[in-house]
Amino acid sequence: MEKAIIQLETLSCPSCMQKIEKATKGLNGVSQDSVKVLFNASKVKANFDSETIAIEDIEKAIEDLGYPVIQSKVKPA
Repeated sequence: MEKAIIQLETLSCPSCMQKIEKATKGLNGVSQDSVKVLFNASKVKANFDSETIAIEDIEKAIEDLGYPVIQSKVKPA
């Protein structure tokens, strides 16, 4: 497992947070219990299995909702 911290552009509404959380939790290889969307910091934290899913796939799922990703950090969980 690896831990991703994904910095987004500023989130403007709590419902954005729920959309991002739902989309991220729905990805195969992402640990559902680990997904946290930090509204004030505009960050998404999640643990994922790098053999099942790539960080780029997680970023794409978020960007497909219309929330640009500024940068991502991945480190061992």
